[in-house]
Amino acid sequence: MSCVANILVVLDPEHQQQKALNRALQLARISGARMTIMLSIYDFSYEMTTMLAADERNVMRDSLIADRKAWIADLLEDYNTRDIAIEIKVVWHNRPFEAIIETAIQGQHDVIVKATHVRDGFATLFFTPTDWHLLRKAPCHVLLVKEHDWPEQGKVLAAIHTTGEHQHHQSLNQRVTEAAQKFAGCLSSEVHLVNAYPGAPITIAAEIPEFDTTNYRQAIEDNHRLALAEHARAYGIPESAQHVLEGLPEQVIPELAEQLDAELVVLGTIGRTGFSAALLGNTAEHVIQTINCDLLAVKPEGFVSPVEV
Repeated sequence: MSCVANILVVLDPEHQQQKALNRALQLARISGARMTIMLSIYDFSYEMTTMLAADERNVMRDSLIADRKAWIADLLEDYNTRDIAIEIKVVWHNRPFEAIIETAIQGQHDVIVKATHVRDGFATLFFTPTDWHLLRKAPCHVLLVKEHDWPEQGKVLAAIHTTGEHQHHQSLNQRVTEAAQKFAGCLSSEVHLVNAYPGAPITIAAEIPEFDTTNYRQAIEDNHRLALAEHARAYGIPESAQHVLEGLPEQVIPELAEQLDAELVVLGTIGRTGFSAALLGNTAEHVIQTINCDLLAVKPEGFVSPVEV
């Protein structure tokens, strides 16, 4: 079974190296998928041309779009695109993330491939980049590409939330694991599962001296280990590839990914909006800033993008 069938790759106009294009071409060659290469452009000087006739404005816009299409065609000359079905699409839009999502919906793409770059500093908590919008709102898988290679016989790490009693948690676990197995199959890699569990609350230990934190932590760990083993059994994933670790997911996942030298981390992400999302983000957003490999974000079943087409 192919891991993907219809790839949307987003070019990076600010960097010479097109990591997403490299990765998308590799994925297309492995899976036989067709591919759309897109670039979202907008020239804000266009806003200053309202005094011009509509035809003149359209000529200006169309000229810029044609120029970018020619740039993409020239760019592809340096890549091996033989036997890969490729469409080039330049979208005129002043909000790139909306252009990407609208294109993904219209083209019925099953994965968006985009390069991501580590952004340092406090400002990232308030000025949400396109990556974060895609993690929350994209209707399909989002593959955020970093520098790590995709060697054969590598490792794909799937992050599982085993203690969720709600059906949507179980469904998302299934989707994450299935996506991890599909990509691992394409990459001739093995799937590892990770589940993070919380430690003993410090406040309880401080307020109740007789509280046995050791037994508490062991009981929590055992509960998570049994739940992960039950989940793994359905997918034939051996005990040696099951990791139950104490700590926050955004700490545990990057540390284990580095230890395993994983080529890909797969996790579920649930769309969030409003100030809390801009200030705190979610697990996927925290993880992508610290892992040293690619990240595949998987949406819950039935997720509908809030971006209208």
